[in-house]
Amino acid sequence: MSAEAADRLVLLGSKGGPALRPGGPWPSSSLLQIGERDIVVDCGLGVTRGLVDAGVSLKALDLIFITHLHSDHVLELGPLIHTAWTAGLAAPVTVFGPPGTGHYWQRFCDAMEFDIETRIGDEGRPDIRELISIKEFGEGAILEEEGLTVTALRVDHPPLIDCFALRFEHRGRSVVFSADTAFFPPLAEFARGADILVHEAMLEEGVERLVARTGNGARLREHLFASHSLAEEAGRIANGAGVRRLVLNHLIPADDTAIREADWVAAVRKSWAGDLTIARDGLVVGLGSDDG
Repeated sequence: MSAEAADRLVLLGSKGGPALRPGGPWPSSSLLQIGERDIVVDCGLGVTRGLVDAGVSLKALDLIFITHLHSDHVLELGPLIHTAWTAGLAAPVTVFGPPGTGHYWQRFCDAMEFDIETRIGDEGRPDIRELISIKEFGEGAILEEEGLTVTALRVDHPPLIDCFALRFEHRGRSVVFSADTAFFPPLAEFARGADILVHEAMLEEGVERLVARTGNGARLREHLFASHSLAEEAGRIANGAGVRRLVLNHLIPADDTAIREADWVAAVRKSWAGDLTIARDGLVVGLGSDDG
């Protein structure tokens, strides 16, 4: 990102869950451009296309953060890095993720060994396996570098234990990602005073149709209500945190034609009267601005 570019959040994929449907949104991924750093948060299917459409040079990849290892957050991590490599990536990239991220990356490289070795020998590329550093993290401070501070909070997303909200801070600006979580009151203190809280959200009236469509019945319904937050609950966290703007993201359901943006707004307004953005793929939100 150029020094002249404004800090911004780009919602690359706004959908909760891994399934794709015709004309629907893509799963979870975001681009945070802050302090002249291009930071990718989660790598659901479609992240590579989303970054290109957002005007990011793939060979300039810098920092990647994975909140947890559900497929709608990590499926395209390997393909993103590999595609960047074939586009000319030659500088180191650091991937921060929960325990198991290193195992994922190693197995991806194993699966792509033939292609990697071929391109190193035939095209003179650097070894992708030596460019990528995987740093697995738990709660607390993750990164302090060039004025950028990143911290993590373990949230409530059963059956996963290692699922983390992330707070990014740089020179007085802050953005918090809830990750996937049930209603989790400690998140309000973690997000205290943030410019933007990006929080997952679910609409109860859409769950029954979603369950019927996917065919998983009671088990899926049980998971959704045990592991995710209703829009009104996201508003309660934002209100308790005193954030400047709430962005509802990882929408469940995100591709139900019977649900409109007004339905999300009505649900969250029960608990949050402040600035509000309902995510959609490609939406840009300026940090500290009234955009959205």
